[in-house]
Amino acid sequence: MADDAAAGGRRPGKRERLVAAAGELFYRQGVERTTLADIAQAAGVPLGTVYYHFKAKDEIVATVIESRARDLQAALEVVDHSQHAPAGRLKAFVQMPAGHRQAIAEHGCPYGTLCTDVGKHLGGPDPVAAALMRIPVDWAERQLRSMGRDDAHDLAVDYIASYQGATLLAGAFGDAELMRRQCERIQDWIDSLEPGHRASPAPA
Repeated sequence: MADDAAAGGRRPGKRERLVAAAGELFYRQGVERTTLADIAQAAGVPLGTVYYHFKAKDEIVATVIESRARDLQAALEVVDHSQHAPAGRLKAFVQMPAGHRQAIAEHGCPYGTLCTDVGKHLGGPDPVAAALMRIPVDWAERQLRSMGRDDAHDLAVDYIASYQGATLLAGAFGDAELMRRQCERIQDWIDSLEPGHRASPAPA
């Protein structure tokens, strides 16, 4: 439908606005605390419009996860094209703008927190949410294999776990500076993985 197509600078369609509003609300106040009425109000549409596009809240949750996955894939493609060396790509991934660090200090990682919230909402791990977190792990593993690491998978898990741990602590303490320092430590660790270096333990 024409209302659902955002093109040529026109205002996004109602479905797109609902997904964007839901994603922002899930990030800032959690999946469980967000109601369909909250989403409708944030999107600027009547509550009935939510039910026109989505049968239930879980369907919106799944759509937000899919949207986050596309955003993450797009961000990683930008990193791939902006950096020629795999180590540079791994470093660039954690070199986020200061504004993003502040948001993470307030609300946590938009991907990690979403996966955690979905698990709580559903009462257990969700395969769709797990696939979202697998995207950066698989991407990091490809970079590490390009660096000649036979232990690329384990190192990729360490890399993402260190990053997610940093976002968790930054969010718990409300400390954007902590996020910056931890990301610098991760970058130093990446240097230790280069050929001719003995790998140091991943930053905790």
